[in-house]
Amino acid sequence: MRQSDNIMKKIGLIAGGGSLPLEFIKQATAREEKVVVFALRGMASEKAVRDAHKVYWVEIGQYAKFAFLLVRERIRHLALLGKVDKKVLFSEKYDTEAENALKKLKNKEDYSILEEITRHLKKIGIEVMDGKEYLSHLVPEKGVLSAVQPDEKIRRDIEFGYAIAKQIAGMDIGQTLIVKDKTVIAVEAMEGTDEVIKRAFGIAGRACVMVKVSRPKQDSRWDVPTVGADTMRLLAENGFSALAVESTKMFLIDRRETIDIANINKIVLQVL
Repeated sequence: MRQSDNIMKKIGLIAGGGSLPLEFIKQATAREEKVVVFALRGMASEKAVRDAHKVYWVEIGQYAKFAFLLVRERIRHLALLGKVDKKVLFSEKYDTEAENALKKLKNKEDYSILEEITRHLKKIGIEVMDGKEYLSHLVPEKGVLSAVQPDEKIRRDIEFGYAIAKQIAGMDIGQTLIVKDKTVIAVEAMEGTDEVIKRAFGIAGRACVMVKVSRPKQDSRWDVPTVGADTMRLLAENGFSALAVESTKMFLIDRRETIDIANINKIVLQVL
């Protein structure tokens, strides 16, 4: 028997870009939970949050408004999913509360900001959830998922790139590395994965290999590296030969479509 709306569990979701918010809402609804979405304006899409119980559109720097809405909605558990454009760190649209919090940070790296957000939310009785609890079906198994298998050259590039990518991720620089012929072509920084793919093609042309990893101490409450059909489509457009991603701490979305694009374009898709 379905629970009545009055006793259904209510959870909050800060929604960034991409389709992860849509999948989270789908899974939570299947559990008979109501999802109140705080959609980041300019990042989240209306399509991705269309099935939520309620949607508030917010600016990323409006902490006071956000906290007020959380309390008014009686949210006690909150997830954070979707891409967030890091360029917002240089926005001048922060309210007083957000500005004061940023001034206290030792730096403006991802984890410093997210730790501070989590600390503030805890003060008003809100726990940041691990969204992976709802999305474990998106974590890919180890192995080569594409029809095309890696040759010796691609295997060497993946092995070479993986070791360096883990070091860079551990320094909180980025989680994506582009290599070719055992040479580092491009490292992801604030510009994001899409831009580093285009930049690498501009430098080295076709047959690059992309390696994406998690941080050594990845906290999946705040961030789970994600790849999917959009990433694979961009790799195909830029003539990449392979995509290697780390297992257990990463999401593969649009799985069937992603593999189909890889196969059509003869791109290796390997989970390490």
